[in-house]
Amino acid sequence: MKNYKEVVGIDVSKKTIDAYCYHGQSHKAFINDIGGYKSLIKWVFKVVKTTEVFYCFENTGYYSLKLALYLSSQNIIYVEESPLKIKRSSGIVKEKTDVLDACLIARYAWLYREELKPSTVKSSSHLELGRLLALRDQLVRNNAGLKGTLKEMKVLLTSPTTGAGCISLKRSIDYLEKQVKSIETRIKAIVSEDSSMEKNYELLTSLRGVGLVVACQFIYHTGNFTRFDSWRAFASYCGTAPFEHRSGTSIHRRKQCHYLGDRKMKSLLSMASVSAIQHDSELRLYYKKKLAEGKDKMIAVNNVRNKLISRAFAVVKRGTPYVVLQQHAA
Repeated sequence: MKNYKEVVGIDVSKKTIDAYCYHGQSHKAFINDIGGYKSLIKWVFKVVKTTEVFYCFENTGYYSLKLALYLSSQNIIYVEESPLKIKRSSGIVKEKTDVLDACLIARYAWLYREELKPSTVKSSSHLELGRLLALRDQLVRNNAGLKGTLKEMKVLLTSPTTGAGCISLKRSIDYLEKQVKSIETRIKAIVSEDSSMEKNYELLTSLRGVGLVVACQFIYHTGNFTRFDSWRAFASYCGTAPFEHRSGTSIHRRKQCHYLGDRKMKSLLSMASVSAIQHDSELRLYYKKKLAEGKDKMIAVNNVRNKLISRAFAVVKRGTPYVVLQQHAA
């Protein structure tokens, strides 16, 4: 991006987008729709008067996805960056407005232009897979809340309306379970429609502790294993990679996982690790070995999490299912 002469920072919200030309020092707001995007491009060419310009905005989920899809369809170079990176690069900022945010985004993009790489939109199958996984997670959480309410109602309430309330909750729970199964069926169909995803899915599910949800989350977060160069990079992304913390001779702490990471993926890996410890003899022995070394249980579980990540990347790179060697030993 170092050869570009101008950058446009865009602050994306639900209904509007605020654009700021860094060198042109010009700001304007547009509607967050196709018409607004067309007006944005015309305004930028009018202000900048050059084609050597790229756009930068924060990843705000569905709000920024529409803009990314439009820019990609027009073959316009853009960078979709993490909001946390931009925030931490801005220093101490006491005021917050849409105009200021757009200005800070443009400043960030210009200062780090040599390190930034153009962003690309994921394929339609990846986007749909991500939406379905998020929807399934939301329905499962809602269902868990209803089950808790039903349990409390049965134990604590004895009023005449308790029976009717329990029946209503049971119907809602059954309905949500049917919806979850329907979504899982659609997820399997999306995976089966893509030969590459289907192959990686079969390889991932050969691992003990990795089922439909964990395998699909692996595929989605890694961009079908094209986004990260190594399993260690993905472990850092998930927040399971330990980092050193030392300074001089007085500060020397043990390695710890950083709190920044994908919490959902980390939680899923924790549950997968517990299952793998129960059903995989190699990981069970590995877990017990770490405990025998005096390590805390959660540290040992984190070691198993990283083992699962390394195995996932290994089977995909090798292209063959995982085989528990110990069960074939004499």
